[in-house]
Amino acid sequence: MDIDTAPAHAAVAPLPLDEARSQLRALLAGEQDLVANTANFTAFLNSQLTDINWVGVYFLRGTELVLGPFQGLPACVRIPVGRGVCGVCIERGEVQRVADVHRFDGHIACDPRSRSEMVLPLRYGDDVIGVVDLDSPLPARFSAEDQHYVQALVDEFARAGAH
Repeated sequence: MDIDTAPAHAAVAPLPLDEARSQLRALLAGEQDLVANTANFTAFLNSQLTDINWVGVYFLRGTELVLGPFQGLPACVRIPVGRGVCGVCIERGEVQRVADVHRFDGHIACDPRSRSEMVLPLRYGDDVIGVVDLDSPLPARFSAEDQHYVQALVDEFARAGAH
C-alpha cells in the first residue's frame, strides 16, 4: 500500500505478526500469575496498535464480566452477559467489530471519546473465560486485518499466559 493512500488509522509499523507472537511468548514465559500476564498482554497490545484509547481484558465471573488489567482511562467494572459490546461478545462467543458504538443498541459508554470497538472472546482450552476489548476514538477503526492480528495475539496469550 502506498503511504499516501494508507488509511489514517493504519498502525504505525506494528511488529510483523510472527515477531509479535514471538515477543509476546517471551514476555509471558515462565510467569504463572494471571494478573501479571494480563497486565503485560494489554500493555503489549497497546504498544502494537495506534489510534486506540483503551485496551483491556474482562474476565467472566458467573453471569457478568469483571474488569481485569487494562491500558486507558478508568473503566466500567462489571458488565452483565448480553449487555454492551463486551456482553454480546460473551453471549454469542464471537468477535464483535463495531464501526460506530453510538449506533450499537445497548452500548455502555465508559469513555465518551470512543467511537469504534472490537471485542474478542478469550478462550482457555474449550472455555470462554473473558473478552479482550479494544476501543478507538476513530469511527470504523478496526479492520479484518486488525482482527486477524489481534486474534493471533489473543490466541498466543491464551496458550502462554491465561492460566
